[in-house]
Amino acid sequence: MMRYDDIQRALAAGTAAGVLPAWARRVLDDVAAGRLAIAAVRHPLGFLCLPVERSGDLGVCLHLWSPEVPAAPATTSPVHCHSWDLISFVLYGTVRNARADVTEPPAPGAPEQRIFQVVSRGGIDELHATSRTVSCAPGDSSVHRTGDTYTLPAGVFHSTFIEDGPDAATVALGRQTPGGGDLSIGPLDVPTHRTHRERCAPGETARAARRSARLLTAAHPGMTPDDVHPPARL
Repeated sequence: MMRYDDIQRALAAGTAAGVLPAWARRVLDDVAAGRLAIAAVRHPLGFLCLPVERSGDLGVCLHLWSPEVPAAPATTSPVHCHSWDLISFVLYGTVRNARADVTEPPAPGAPEQRIFQVVSRGGIDELHATSRTVSCAPGDSSVHRTGDTYTLPAGVFHSTFIEDGPDAATVALGRQTPGGGDLSIGPLDVPTHRTHRERCAPGETARAARRSARLLTAAHPGMTPDDVHPPARL
C-alpha cells in the first residue's frame, strides 16, 4: 500500500499518472470485496471520503463523487478553507476549484456572512459561529481533468464543483499546518451547531467502490491487470 511519502514522491517525479490509478484501483477493489475495512464517510461537501492513511500530521484519502452516494446535507455553504495544505490528483472526471475573495470586515454594500470555526472530534463536527463577519465574492477558478494535479495552501477559501457529469475521483493528500483552522462561511442567522459525519453502510460503500473502479479503468485504458494486481514474486 502506497503511503503519503510514496505518493508525494511520485507526484514530484512526474510519475503519478503511471502508478496512482493502479494503486487506487487496488484500494477500490479491496474495499468493494471487503478485504480492506475502511469506514467510508459521507462528507458534507458532497463526496464520499475513504481515509486510506492517517499518520500524525499527514493524511491520504480517496474522494469519490458518485450518484451511488447521496450528498450529506450542508448547514453553512460550500465556501471553506482547510487547516492543511492540499495536494490533489484527479483520477477521473472534471473538478473545478473556485477560490473565493473574502473581505473582512465586509465590503460596503455587499451581503454579510459569518465565519464558522469547524472543530472535528471523531464523527462529530462542531461549527462555532464566530464574531467575524465577511463578504464573499467569486475569485479565480481553475479546471482540472483526469491526470491533473492541483495544490491548495492552507487558509485559502474555496469551493469544489464537479463538471461534465456526476462522477469524479481524486487522491487527496493533506499535511496539517501549525496554527491553521478549518473554517466555513455561512449565513448570519445560523447559530453554533453540531453535525454528525455519517458512515456509509457496507453495501453502499461497496457499490460506490465498484462503480468508481469501473470508471477509473475506463479513464486509464492503458492500465493492465498486472498493474492493478501484480503477480506474486516467487
